[in-house]
Amino acid sequence: MKIVLDAMGGDFGPAPNVEAAVNTAREFGWEIVLVGRQELIRPLLVQHNTANLHLPIVHASEVIEMGEHPAQAVKTKKNSSMVVGMQMVRNGDADAFVTMGNTGGALAAALFHLGRIQGIQRPALSAAFPTAKGWVLLLDVGANADCKPEYLLQFALMGSIYAERVMGIRNPRVGLISNGEEETKGSELVQQAHALLKQAPINFIGNVEGRNLPAGSADVFVTDGFTGNVMLKLAEGMGEFIKGMLREEIMRTTAGKLGGLLIKDALSRVSKRTDYQEIGGAPLLGVDGVVIIGHGRSQARAIRSALMRAAEAVERGVVDAIEAGLQALPKVETVRPAATSELL
Repeated sequence: MKIVLDAMGGDFGPAPNVEAAVNTAREFGWEIVLVGRQELIRPLLVQHNTANLHLPIVHASEVIEMGEHPAQAVKTKKNSSMVVGMQMVRNGDADAFVTMGNTGGALAAALFHLGRIQGIQRPALSAAFPTAKGWVLLLDVGANADCKPEYLLQFALMGSIYAERVMGIRNPRVGLISNGEEETKGSELVQQAHALLKQAPINFIGNVEGRNLPAGSADVFVTDGFTGNVMLKLAEGMGEFIKGMLREEIMRTTAGKLGGLLIKDALSRVSKRTDYQEIGGAPLLGVDGVVIIGHGRSQARAIRSALMRAAEAVERGVVDAIEAGLQALPKVETVRPAATSELL
């Protein structure tokens, strides 16, 4: 296993990336290639015991910063850590690429340098969500603000394959995000996509609402990138709000503080079950190579988890499975749904 890690990615620079690379290489024996500014990476690396570990450094003098325009940065910064890392995967010099850096930059670099899997019209960004029943997958969460029904059909296939092969969910249930569970509900896009998904060789359970996600009513939730990104950001904000409000109320009174001590273990277990660091990163599905993108605020534990997700996707042949699965999808013949006045 040979994984390229963008050592410059994330809010905290190369330090947590180097630490994660050392720990992961020691634990699994993989070769972790650290791509980035050599003069910053090497002093950090020598602080660790790297005897018998495979941790080469590939110098890349430029960095795609969080605030830069993704496509423009990828085009102009040809020696950036993202571009160099993606090229290594494309040339067969590595099995996967992992980054905690600019999400748009990673998407642009993957499209420019890896390209799409043959037959895939649009790649999809995914996100793993904690639920009452475990983790589920939501896609797209930002790669495609405007979608066609056939895009959602392909998202559903890719999400189903990833959920089964990497997340270990047998025959994953696929739900289509809508404003109602009835088949006739939803926008024109949703109604057309619903008709396609019913014919697809996946375990499609029909329309699902936003409330079904935290309940774990499906294993894969499919939507357009605009809706998915709003859902993702809302969930992040609500999570922080609830944690802050709970902390404030516990500390408000002496009784609350005593009660907080009594439920401390339970709160710790809940925190662990919802900790993104357990997942580490989510795949960019549909590009011709394994790409895992993590959160910018990731520390070493989360980056280690992202490296594990990359290895699992390689070992379980996710890219090849998606390419093969495309052959079984129904032929797309989009039919415009009847207007409301025509149904009355």
